[in-house]
Amino acid sequence: MSDITLSRGVRQNLLSLQKTAEQQSATQMRLATGRKVNSALDNPTNFFVSEGLKSRASDLSRLLDAMGLAVKTLEAADTGITGLKKLVETAQAVARQAKLTSDPTARAAYAAQFDALRTQIDDLAKDSGYNGVNLIKGSPNNLTVVFNEQSTTQLTVNGAALDTAGLGIAASANNWAADADIDAALTNLDAATLKLRTQASTFGANLTVIKNRQEFTNGMILSLTTGADGLVLADQNEEGANLLALNTRQQLSQTALSLAAQADQAVLRLFG
Repeated sequence: MSDITLSRGVRQNLLSLQKTAEQQSATQMRLATGRKVNSALDNPTNFFVSEGLKSRASDLSRLLDAMGLAVKTLEAADTGITGLKKLVETAQAVARQAKLTSDPTARAAYAAQFDALRTQIDDLAKDSGYNGVNLIKGSPNNLTVVFNEQSTTQLTVNGAALDTAGLGIAASANNWAADADIDAALTNLDAATLKLRTQASTFGANLTVIKNRQEFTNGMILSLTTGADGLVLADQNEEGANLLALNTRQQLSQTALSLAAQADQAVLRLFG
């Protein structure tokens, strides 16, 4: 079959229609996906830079989840310390009440209450963990929080044994028959109170650091995501206007093609 020969005018208008159709397809793709760069073929530099920024944002997002767990772990420990303080204060009140009486039976009863409170202190310390991490039990865990994707910036929160052994709260001696036994208990309770306050302050400082890093990481994720989107996302208003202009150009090209074909037919009629 021989090749079909088109006139110059028809061919030019046909090429214009084909180019317009390609541009329409690309514009419709951008409108459908919301992206002006859908693959490395569209813009290699923007595509790979955007992917790199999004990957880093994703890594930081995972670290942000771990920071959230760390915050809850420290809050659980702080709640535990608050409970321990109240139990220690109750134990102090019991010891002072015991010292006000000289009745051996009454003192023995107060001593039993004191020992029961010691059991509660141990139980509370054991129950102050979060997600399997307990910073204040008898054999406390440590908590390491990573702040960047290279793991080069991190914070280690050291746990502290805040049960009766760790606080130095010994069991009642000799049913508190002598004032010296009660005084020894009160001395231990005073030291325990000081240790609880000190540890609460330490955990509070660690919590402040982690929350600050949370805020910083949130800001970094937002910046990275915004930067990545700015490289590849399309302006929907602009693309809509482009599509409208291309549709108009297509209609004009079709009209021009029809006129060119009519001109060719007019030439043929000269030979009719």
